[in-house]
Formats: sequence, C-alpha cells, structure tokens
Amino acid sequence: MTNQWRDLKNSDVVLVCGANPSENHPASMFHINKARDERGAKLIVVDPRFTRTASTAEIYAPLRSGTDIAFYGGLMNYVMENNLYHEEYVVNFTNASFLIDEGFQGPVDLDGYYSGFNAETQSYDKSTWAYQTNGDGNVLRDETLQDPSCVYQLLKKHYARYTIEMVESVCGMPRDKFLEVAQAFAATGAPEKTGTIMYAMGGTQHTVGTQNVRALAMVQLLLGNTGRPGGGVNALRGESNVQGSTDMAILFHIIPAYMATPNAAKHKDLAEYLEKETPSGGYWVNKPKFLVSLLKAWWGESATARNDFAFDYLPKISGGIDTYAWIAMFHAINEGTVKGLWVMGQNPAVGGPNARFEKKALEKLDWMVVQEIAPTATTDFWRAPDVDPASIQTEVFLLPAADAMEKEGTIVTSGRLIQYRPKVAEPPGQAMGDIEMMDLIYRDLAKLYEAEGGALPEAVLGLNWSHGADFEKICQEINGYWTEEVTDDDGNVVGTAGEMVANFTKLKDDGSTACGNWIYSGYWVPADDGDGNMVTASKRRGQKDPGDLGMNPYWGFSWPVNRRIIYNRCSADSKGNPWSEDKALIWWDAAEEKWTGYDVPDFSKTKGPGDAGFNDPFIMLPEGKGRIFGVRNEGPFPEHYEPLESPVTNALSSVQFNPVVKRWDVDSGQDVGDNIGTSDQFPIVCSTYRLCEHWQAGGMSVWLPWLAETQPETFVEMSPELAQEKGIANGERVIVSSARGEIEVVAMVTARFKPFAVNGKTVHQVGIPWHFSWQGLAKGGTANFLTPHVGDGNTGIPEYKAFLVDVRKAV
Repeated sequence: MTNQWRDLKNSDVVLVCGANPSENHPASMFHINKARDERGAKLIVVDPRFTRTASTAEIYAPLRSGTDIAFYGGLMNYVMENNLYHEEYVVNFTNASFLIDEGFQGPVDLDGYYSGFNAETQSYDKSTWAYQTNGDGNVLRDETLQDPSCVYQLLKKHYARYTIEMVESVCGMPRDKFLEVAQAFAATGAPEKTGTIMYAMGGTQHTVGTQNVRALAMVQLLLGNTGRPGGGVNALRGESNVQGSTDMAILFHIIPAYMATPNAAKHKDLAEYLEKETPSGGYWVNKPKFLVSLLKAWWGESATARNDFAFDYLPKISGGIDTYAWIAMFHAINEGTVKGLWVMGQNPAVGGPNARFEKKALEKLDWMVVQEIAPTATTDFWRAPDVDPASIQTEVFLLPAADAMEKEGTIVTSGRLIQYRPKVAEPPGQAMGDIEMMDLIYRDLAKLYEAEGGALPEAVLGLNWSHGADFEKICQEINGYWTEEVTDDDGNVVGTAGEMVANFTKLKDDGSTACGNWIYSGYWVPADDGDGNMVTASKRRGQKDPGDLGMNPYWGFSWPVNRRIIYNRCSADSKGNPWSEDKALIWWDAAEEKWTGYDVPDFSKTKGPGDAGFNDPFIMLPEGKGRIFGVRNEGPFPEHYEPLESPVTNALSSVQFNPVVKRWDVDSGQDVGDNIGTSDQFPIVCSTYRLCEHWQAGGMSVWLPWLAETQPETFVEMSPELAQEKGIANGERVIVSSARGEIEVVAMVTARFKPFAVNGKTVHQVGIPWHFSWQGLAKGGTANFLTPHVGDGNTGIPEYKAFLVDVRKAV
C-alpha cells in the first residue's frame, strides 16, 4: 500500500475493484466516507456482485470475474483517446518517453503473445523487452511521446483494441456503466485532483493476479495519482499483520525486507549474490549494507568477513514456484518428498485451493506439528467424517497457542504502519506465544546438534540467540544496532557496541552493524510523540496532524523512516512546487535549498532543480521512473486472458489463458486430483469470498455462538434468473460441483448477482463464502473443495476467484 488509511480523506474519487471494504475492512470505510462527506468524493465499486460496499456507492458497475484487465485496459484506452492523462507527470515521472528495443512485438502483432515466446518451455525470452540505449548506456527518450517505439505509443497501440464495445462484450459491463466509471475516475488526471484504487484478493487470486495489480498501477501512473495525497494503489489485507509477515519474509522467494532468497545454482558465494542482485542505480545499490547487517543479526560473532558473514549458512533454494509455492508444496507432500509439516496460523484443509486434495495429502505425512488456538479441519483432519482414523499414518502434534491478544507484539498494516500491541490477557492452560515456542524448540534442537552433530551444525549452533524469548531484545535486533564502536573520519564516535542505530542510513557492509530488517530500522528507537515526549517510535499515539492531510506522523512508525506516502516526490511538479495547495505534501524550498513539508521526503533532501535526477522520484528503481512498461513473466503490459476455466473463448486473441500460467493438473482423471473442468459440464462461473461475520478459514470464529447464529452455515448466492433456470427456491439445499468435487450448501437466491451478457452469450455467476468445514458451531461444505490447483504466472497465487461449477438440487 502506498498511502496511509487516513490519507483517504484527500481522495476525490475512490475506485474499489476486487474488494468489499464495508464488509471485510470496515475501518477503511470510515475514511472513505470522510472523503465523501467532507470533499464530495465519489465511491465507485466494480464487482461481480452487488456487495455491501456497492450498496453505498455513487456508481456501481458489474464485472465478470476474471476480466479485470479488460476493464482496466479499456479505462487506459479511454484516458489516452481523450487526452485525459496527466501529461507533465507522465513525461517527467514515468518511463512513458523511453524507447523500447525495435525487435519488441506485442499481442497486437503476435495474436496474444509477446516477442520471445517459447511454446516448449511456456516461457519468454525477454531480450527484446528492453530499453534502447546510446553508446554510453543511457536510455533513449522522446519526451514528445510521438516516437512509435516509445512506451506511450506502444501502450496506446496495445490498448487500442480495448474499446468500450470490447469491455462490454468481455466483462459483461453495460456500456453506459463503463462510461460512467471512466468519466468519473479519469477526471482525477487533472493536476489538482487525485483518486485512489483499492483492491484485495478479488484482484490477486487469478491466473493473471500480478498483471491485474500492474494494470491498476499503470492507470494511476497515467493519471498522476501515485505518490500523492488521496492517490496511490491501496491493498486491503486479509489480516491485521499480512504486511508485516510479508516484510519479514514468510514467502519462499525473499528474505526479510524484500531481498531475494539465495539460489544454490545462481549464488555460489556472497560476492556473486551481491554482484547479481545489486542494481547499478536506485536505492537498492545499498543492498550490500542491508544484507551484511542481516547476516550479522542472525549469526552475530559467527559472521565475519573471513567467512562471507556466514552467507553459506543461509539456506538456498534450488527452484521457484514449481518447487516451493503453496500448491507445489502440497504436491510434494502427496508424492512423499516432504515428510513433515509445521503449521502456524494456517488451516489448509479449509483455506487451500483444491482443499479436498490438500486434506488428503496430509495423510501422506510422517508427522505434522500445528500451533493453534482451537480445533480446526487441519488439526483434526484424521478424524473428519470421511476419514478412518485407523488408516492415517501421520503423527500429529498439537501445540496450544496464544491468541493475538494474549501476547505482546507489533503489527504492520497495509499502509506500512507499525503499531505496538500490548498483551492484555494471559493465555489459558499450557498455551504460549510463538516466540516462547520457537525459543524452546531452538534450545532443544541446539542440544541435539551439540550431542549428535548433523549436516552443517555450525549453521544452527552459530546462530545469535542471545535474545532468547526476550521481546525487547528481539525488537532491538530487528531495528538494528552497532556491533562495535565506530568513529567518523574526524574521530568522532558515531555508534557504540549494542547501541541501536537511528535508521537504515547508518547501516554498514563491514560487519559493524546488525539489523534484522532494514526497512523497519528506526521503529524501536525513541521518537517525539508530538508533545515533546520521547517514546519508542512504534508505541507512539500522538494525535497531531501537521498540514491536516491525515499523515499523523506521531502515531506509530511507518516504514521506511516514518514516511507516510512513498514516492512522495511525485506530490510536487517537475519544478518542485505542489500540484495544488490543498494537497501540498512536500515541496522544494528555494530559500532553504531543501525539500520540506508534512512528510519525510522520499528523495535526497537537498537535490534541487537543475540537479541530476531531480525528476526521478521512484528511487528504488535504477531509472528512477514509474514503470508503465514493466517486465513480468507474461509480458510488459497486462493482456486479457481468460481464466483457466472459462465459459467463453478469449475475444482479444487466440491465446485462451495466460501462456505462462502454473498448472499442476498432473492427477487429472482421479477422484481426488487436479482435474480441470470445461463449460459443457460446468457452465457457471464461481468465486469465493469472505463474510463480515466470520474470519478467514474459520478457526477463530466458527466456535463463537453469536457469530454461528448470525451466519450458521455455507451458502451459495445465485441470481433469480439462474434459480429459475435450475428450478431452485431460496433456502433449498443444493449441490455445487466442480471438476474437483462437490459440496452441499443452502441456496441464497438474491438480486445481488445478475447474469452477464458476454459476447452474445448469457453467463451466470455464483459466489460461496469459504470459512466453513465440518468443524465448529457454524459449519458446512468447504468452498475450496471446488477450487483448482492453478497459479498466477509470477507468484503462483491460486485462482480462487474465477472457476467453473454447476448447481443442482440436493436429493
């Protein structure tokens, strides 16, 4: 998320697509409504279903699930055809003027493919997806945006096919509704206006999920909405600390603070890693400081320059999505490659795609450890109604865990805001927090390695475990500290051993600093709360808001360095002046010769007009420009492809679905396997979603009597038209089936869904909440028994939001 929640008050238009904040993120709706009440902002909702958010919106437009790119492509075409893009912003702050290799071709030229596609490997050679450069390596540009090889002209050519008629035909969105949306949101391209786009899993859980987000980011770059108050691309996370878990590298392909996980074949040592992973420009040139400081935090005195700061101790991967992503992991379990599984805060028997297969795979494990606060379909998979416990070989260890309110910690919101949260209750019985569990496990493991040895015991025994289960010391390590006394060139002491560093600008690559996560650096040091009191930064609760822009700099700590809007150099024009006075955030002070304002500048504070890079606000990128042309596995511009399971053929090209999609349908034809459905058997589009009354995979909510009473079981929402066609009445029990299995649920016949008219064909869509299983007071069919094992071409995220089903009356 680029901006803070409170910044929503500055938005002139809020576009929600792929999210339902009224129901799933109600706190954000407070700030949306504040913008509507105080500045007359418009709320637009684009969604397959007339949601609770849509019911409050000024504009609602229906969208067939899986067609986001067709919609955003149509929106970009409308903006360019009507010259509504923010020209000064686009020319100066994006790569729209950059010239692309003359060998580059796109889907217009190659019927749905980009240049370089290899049909055998289902991947691209991206060599033609590059900037043209001169003899000195400088990128060639055309700031008039007229050169046919410049990004803007290629973008215009690419989306010229995405006409209003095409959007209507592909998305099932009526022409008048699309125009209403386009006119309202495109108006934010005026320099004095800003609009924000909010999305959630409805945007990401698709075979083109990454490109869906790319598309909406490109819209914001065209309209000049990124890095400005009331603008940005704002992700609605499904948990209070999803951002924090990502920052701390829960995902396989990164280590903390978004550095790539070392690859065994690619990175033989620290030098090779840094050579290949450190760019030639942008702020990531400091990666050596960040990585060495991380290694020092983890291995302390065992990490020295002589042993590459223990780089060899850091586990290496040997593959990608096909090896380590969620779906691949469950195939490895099913095949017997993975023998043991440790589950923390997850319920794959409910939340995983093709959960029937994944639940079955758990039977192949030798052992499984689950840290959990209540029984779930995963903890008790071995005694599910369809399982004979005597046939299960898996040994299950259940560790009673503390709830979030029963342990001290910090959470990081999607606005990058780190907030300390105290322990307010004692955990029951033998339950304990994650830190205490991990500390006990580590200490016993260390004893075993000391006694028995093993593969590379020094990697375990050499860990810097001086913090133990001490929360304060762990936070200090994450913040970063000096490992020795350091002086500057004049002999002045800048840091003493054990003293916390002020922020990441102090980190070194010589081992004199340790830091568990460089982007968090500064969050655990004393900071002003706005009233002159020095308080640990993430514990602050100061109410003052200089500039009255919703920045609230004295509340918590927003990474990096308490910056509330990232890329905020974009909030001022190419001369350094605010685009409008009411949204002045930072600006160039000519008298003081520095940037000033109401936020921490995301820029060199003294870089002024005439200095090289003055108009390069995207400091994390080598070119310093926002990437309208941005390389991803399936192409540099998002292209519409149908979901893997679709009721219609692709109207844009002969390439039916994402050509680099990750498929695991190796068990096709088996009763419990990765079967793929076709529209002749399963003609109805289905999507899963959450309810306000339940939480995620149900573990925290299905056991609560008052919530079970409000939403007692699984249901399927369907239109009156579909119900009539199937002879189904509201409240009847029905069977929803897919190629993976079937579930029995209650029919909810509602006008919230309406049939889509898609290229002359009527397409029905239904929706099912995914919280339920056989466990709990609220229970029912598990929606994810129906979803496929297919993943996005970049991340492997499953396609929960667009798959095919059929519906019939239960016997």
